[in-house]
Amino acid sequence: MNEIQLRLLITDDSRLLRKKLREELEKLGCEVFEAVNGKEAITSVLEQDLDGVILDIVMPVVGGIEALDVIRTVAPDVPVVMLSSMGTPQKLIQCLKMGAIDFIHKPYTREQIIHMVERLKRLKTKRQQKSTVVEPTEGNI
Repeated sequence: MNEIQLRLLITDDSRLLRKKLREELEKLGCEVFEAVNGKEAITSVLEQDLDGVILDIVMPVVGGIEALDVIRTVAPDVPVVMLSSMGTPQKLIQCLKMGAIDFIHKPYTREQIIHMVERLKRLKTKRQQKSTVVEPTEGNI
């Protein structure tokens, strides 16, 4: 079986965090795109075929919670993971209720990133299996 490759978007206004997270994800075989704020993230979700979005909560222009709200509307099947150092329990609950699949606190660990990637791979496999439709043929009509 072929190894599943994920196409992931990192959204954070910190260039250093994006660089470090990109390196981690690329080591795990992911194709990585970047956005510096929620507005860019929404545009990328609309233009790219992504398997997951990583959103920081506090960003200029459009923050992560606002971007999550829009992404859930325009691309409900794209999994979103929130990433923040501002991880109050209220924010965590709010993001999960809005449809985020996970919430990772900064500074994150390599194990958290590996776990996130494995979960996103499982979700991608499930989506692919759901979208496999049996074409009607004379034998099964």
